[in-house]
Amino acid sequence: MPIYEYNCPVCHLKFDMLRRMSQSDEKADCPKCGHQSGRAVSLFSCFAKDDAGFTAPVGGNSCSGCQSSSCDSCGAG
Repeated sequence: MPIYEYNCPVCHLKFDMLRRMSQSDEKADCPKCGHQSGRAVSLFSCFAKDDAGFTAPVGGNSCSGCQSSSCDSCGAG
């Protein structure tokens, strides 16, 4: 089951939920205020093993659109 991200329009809480794909378009109750919240646009990561058997991110060493080779500079890591 995928994890979907949500943003509450009332209390502005960002939260995620593990849900079935058949529920992907359904709104979720905010765990803080209970308001119906829609899904947020979210990024995902993809990893694969290289020829040496090490796990590495697919598409490079940085986030999408980021020019840095280290997440230390933006706090995403």
